[in-house]
Amino acid sequence: MSPTVDCFVQDRLPPREQWPRFRYDLPGMEVSEQANLVDALFDRAEAAGNSERPMLLAPGVRLTYRQARQEVDRIARLLVDELSLVPGNRVLLRGGNSVAMALGWLGTVKAGMIALATMPLLRARELGDILEKAQPSAALCDARLLDELEAARATPAGASLRHVLPFNAPDDQASMESRAARLAGAFTAATPSRADDIALMAFTSGTTGKPKAPVHSHRDVLASCAAWPEHVLKLTCDDVVIGSPPLAFTFGLGGLLVFPMWAGASVWLPNAGYTPESMVSTINQIGATVCFTAPTFYRQMAPIAKAHGVPTLRKSVSAGEGLPDATRQLWKDATGIEMIDGIGATEMFHIFISSAGEDVRRGAIGKVVPGYTARVVDSQGQEVPRGTIGKLAVYGPTGCRYLGDERQLKYVKDGWNYPGDAFVQDEDGYFFYQARDDDMIITAGYNVGGPEVEDALLRHPAVAECGVIGAPDEQRGMIVQAWCVLKPGHAGDAAMVKALQDHVKASIAPFKYPRSIVFVDALPRTETGKLQRFRLRQMQGE
Repeated sequence: MSPTVDCFVQDRLPPREQWPRFRYDLPGMEVSEQANLVDALFDRAEAAGNSERPMLLAPGVRLTYRQARQEVDRIARLLVDELSLVPGNRVLLRGGNSVAMALGWLGTVKAGMIALATMPLLRARELGDILEKAQPSAALCDARLLDELEAARATPAGASLRHVLPFNAPDDQASMESRAARLAGAFTAATPSRADDIALMAFTSGTTGKPKAPVHSHRDVLASCAAWPEHVLKLTCDDVVIGSPPLAFTFGLGGLLVFPMWAGASVWLPNAGYTPESMVSTINQIGATVCFTAPTFYRQMAPIAKAHGVPTLRKSVSAGEGLPDATRQLWKDATGIEMIDGIGATEMFHIFISSAGEDVRRGAIGKVVPGYTARVVDSQGQEVPRGTIGKLAVYGPTGCRYLGDERQLKYVKDGWNYPGDAFVQDEDGYFFYQARDDDMIITAGYNVGGPEVEDALLRHPAVAECGVIGAPDEQRGMIVQAWCVLKPGHAGDAAMVKALQDHVKASIAPFKYPRSIVFVDALPRTETGKLQRFRLRQMQGE
């Protein structure tokens, strides 16, 4: 390999025998051996005649595909010509969903570096853990978020970080935008990207504890575009996409950047967070047609959408955590739109089980996405009879490769990826989510999935949010315990406990009712909105 290539990540990939199997047998998954993800997406837009269509939108900003490509080339040139970075260097990106963040990510990957996007709310200690593991050479950081990054950089973990460039800093001549604006001309890499070079590193969001660092190649991401986006999402070049998941989260990166580019669609990136009210308002203001967000947000948006309408919206995508059927029906009643549910994983880049439109079946996430193979297995990896709870195993055009992490052996077994979820598959091939493997509650010999109990509780008019876990019990081994956030005007007293218990008993099998209910003001969630059940267990112990 050329001495001008940084082999840090390549040298820390798992041994080949620990990799998952890959399949690339769908049309569109053919990727040339010499392929750069970003160039391929822009070339596709140009070939489809979308160069002058809007790609990135924000208040006061409208960049066409042609203009965005020029900006991306300038940033790539900045990284290579002025910062002297080489392919394989890691570039940390820190910021919310903004045009500058998107351009910085694309410029990094175009230049052959490995994009390492991080959640904007991470603190110095958490950033220090990432710096220590990934050893990035440079960082592109929203000017408003520099303090925590500089604090992490000042520790021994930040020794590798030679350059920090702010963005969204229009008056700073040292900013990414200002420095890139002084450069011109198309960027051509001296060492072109190979399809199997690593393009991105995506730290997991920490729902189960210490984050891990999966990596994905240019080939992985391009092949994934021909799976769920092509066969389930079905964006068009006329779509305007909006959403709340951060670009640092693979759900957001795919839904709010890569997949719209694959279709030649437009994306709204406002450089600001959303409330349920502002999301509905923005959808109507910009004429958004596709929305990506988490189930909790859809539940909060539903009454607002029902009151004001969302006439331009045609697709709503839910992922990131389990979608309770109660939330699906609430949203459908409010908007008339059948939600597209999906399960993916940071380790798999994006969604691999999903259904849309008439293929939706109540209570199910959906069927396996074309391009992937999935089954429900026992602890020995043998497929269980349909209708039986087991572990989900999957493989396809994407798969798990952790950066220097012994947990690779737990995630990948005999070529199959094990995302850590318990499922039931019915005779028609639909997959029904039960719980995380380690969240199954075994009470007096019965298996109870927390999400099913959560769904029942959410159908009670007093419950705003809830999380269900198992609690130790001498007689039953475990009991079902619910942590509930009540809507305003409802008291968390003994009468409410009984009302909720009776409601669950009347909704699902009585043995599944929560024998313990704890009322709290808020539930612990990740920055992407996922419920952190491990934190509930910690709170239980406290």
